[in-house]
Amino acid sequence: MRSDQSKLGFYLLLSPLLLWLVTLIILPHMGLFAVSISEKVGVREYETGFGNYAVFFNEPLYWRTFARTAIMSIMTTVLTLLLGFPIAYYIAKLMRGRAKTTLFLMCLIPFWVSELVRTFGWMILLRETGVLSNFLQFIGVIDGPVEFLYNDAAIMVGLVYTSILFMIVPLVTTLDSLDDSLIEAGYDLGGSGFSILREIVIPHAMPGIVSGCIVVFMLSLGNYLTPILLGGKDSLWFTGLIYTQFITRFNWELGSAFGFLLLALSSTIVFLGLKLSRQSLTNTMGR
Repeated sequence: MRSDQSKLGFYLLLSPLLLWLVTLIILPHMGLFAVSISEKVGVREYETGFGNYAVFFNEPLYWRTFARTAIMSIMTTVLTLLLGFPIAYYIAKLMRGRAKTTLFLMCLIPFWVSELVRTFGWMILLRETGVLSNFLQFIGVIDGPVEFLYNDAAIMVGLVYTSILFMIVPLVTTLDSLDDSLIEAGYDLGGSGFSILREIVIPHAMPGIVSGCIVVFMLSLGNYLTPILLGGKDSLWFTGLIYTQFITRFNWELGSAFGFLLLALSSTIVFLGLKLSRQSLTNTMGR
């Protein structure tokens, strides 16, 4: 009797999650896939086929933008890790008490406002008449206004800024669980800072590293606002192509195909990343 009640309680607790997954993820994706394999042959006439996917591979602009988006998202993930790891280590292992809480809170404060507002903030800083250009003119570094927007560097800056918190949080959580005595023992045994980092700190932090990289990569890959606003109207970002197909051209069939190609890309790179790091998704997200 108790076993039956426990099972019933478990299913009742699980039902909201299952309902959320089915209604908001599984069913919409099934519908989107059905649309992606529908080829328009006339007015309200469709045939099932993979012609929309063939359009992607036959048009160089599409697959080059696809590859560019993937490469820049990987670069963003690597740069975010390189910047976020020292910050997370400093917060987790070198700060104590209120200072630790305050520093962690300072990392959270910029994310209290929306991504749109934060991106506009970067536009104010980097535009031709913005803060950075005026400051460089004031100190005599440049003679006239310089436009720092609408290029790949501006896109990278915006992507790193909007996603670095999602790298810092799992790293702080993982590094905080590292026993300080292990680091002290490494120094006592004659280890250098680099060897301790390589042999003790990074292996222990690997679940947090992988978790942060997965989240940052997927956020960067699917980002729309930052590349469009900081890169300009000519910015080649794959989510921009998806938006154009759905909203501007009303070509839902091709837009759905592009969406599934982006999903396949993100899943493939995450799978390869887990294999290369020798981590499992269950253990990584569990940590």
